[in-house]
Amino acid sequence: MKRAELEHLLRASSGTTGEKEFIIIGSQSVLGKHPDAPRELRQSMELDIYARDKPDLRIEIERNLGELSRFSETYGYFADGVSPDTALLPKGWETRLTPVCNENTGGATGWCIDPCDLTIAKLYAARPKDIAFIRAMLKHHFIRPVEIERLIATFDDAQLRRRLTDAFAVCRRPA
Repeated sequence: MKRAELEHLLRASSGTTGEKEFIIIGSQSVLGKHPDAPRELRQSMELDIYARDKPDLRIEIERNLGELSRFSETYGYFADGVSPDTALLPKGWETRLTPVCNENTGGATGWCIDPCDLTIAKLYAARPKDIAFIRAMLKHHFIRPVEIERLIATFDDAQLRRRLTDAFAVCRRPA
């Protein structure tokens, strides 16, 4: 996905829901801070998104802009209507959001989670594609290990901290 496609999906999400503010939590949220991210970080053709104040509208987003929609068939990319609890995010993630709002978004704002917060969500999922994504973010210096370790330490649950730390150790090893 390219930044212009993210902007198009924001405009379409606003048109579908009538909302103006959205949270973007998946891998393509990296396009908030890094609009020209390398291709290896833009592999996904889906945008994980929900309306900031009305997350239940994810059903409308999915129906009108989702993977099997006419929108997806027409453009080759789509929105995945998600909920706020889709991803594990560290304390304070809301303070690190990056806005995407310009003439291409039609007045809508997409609040993209920070790459470090995205890393925490991906460490929790720890699927092979998540590990590869984190390795690419490390390679391109989009995240710093010290910041990830600091965020891991914010979780109260020691077992969860160990799980995230172990997953991050895998990401830092050569592939």
